[in-house]
Amino acid sequence: MNEQQKAFESVLTIGGSDSSGGAGIQADLKTFNRLGVHGASVITCVTAQNSQGVSHVEAISCDLIRHQIDAVLSDLSVQALKTGMLFSADIADVIAYYLADFSGYKIIDPVMVSRVGSKLLSDDAIACYKKSLFPLASLITPNIYEASLLTDYSISTQADVEKAATRFLDYGAEAVLVKGGGLQRLAGQDYFLTNQGVGTWHVSQFVSTPHTHGTGCTLSAAITALLACGSTWSEAILKSKLYVSQALLHAAPFGRGTGCLCHFSPNY
Repeated sequence: MNEQQKAFESVLTIGGSDSSGGAGIQADLKTFNRLGVHGASVITCVTAQNSQGVSHVEAISCDLIRHQIDAVLSDLSVQALKTGMLFSADIADVIAYYLADFSGYKIIDPVMVSRVGSKLLSDDAIACYKKSLFPLASLITPNIYEASLLTDYSISTQADVEKAATRFLDYGAEAVLVKGGGLQRLAGQDYFLTNQGVGTWHVSQFVSTPHTHGTGCTLSAAITALLACGSTWSEAILKSKLYVSQALLHAAPFGRGTGCLCHFSPNY
């Protein structure tokens, strides 16, 4: 390797394709690029969507998903990976099989529903998450809606968030970051809890914008990238929240509906 060449850490995103480019695999890869890591991808399903919603979803065959994972992991030295939209129990089972032997950071973003209410996860997959995926997770990153659905708790206060976070650790995860943005009173406030009993509220600037498509994907992708580069948990979360805040500040109204984040904000 000559002086002009630079080795980049490799990370992997496993999730769905968003044809509008705002969320899913596309948002992850843009985030990885902006934060200086090499991003590989495994597509689990393809969505037909734009700024106004999701019109169609088709899952990739489990056999092809296995081939994609084998191709990446047999060649690249992946330091961290994240999962997004897995869609079905069969796909979730395949991913769990590979995560069991993966030694790097494993970030599970339990994508369950789109911003406009389109269902992105089958009912039978929820049980698979609890039984097979969460026990393997380095970090789970649910939003308020997902946390409520996955823990069977009603969430409306900080105390509710803390209670729900504890439940995720009961599933076997090393840590959880419950994102509070789904509640106006908790906007910009995320709760991080580890299995060592250390709980911290991370508060960032609240950015008032309707153009939020891909926010959750971007946050989990940023954490994945920063952990791969050697950041501590605290550093990765704080820097990721700053990155998302700047991306929201520069978000643009692509299309006729909800616009997406600017992943290449000049101020980060």
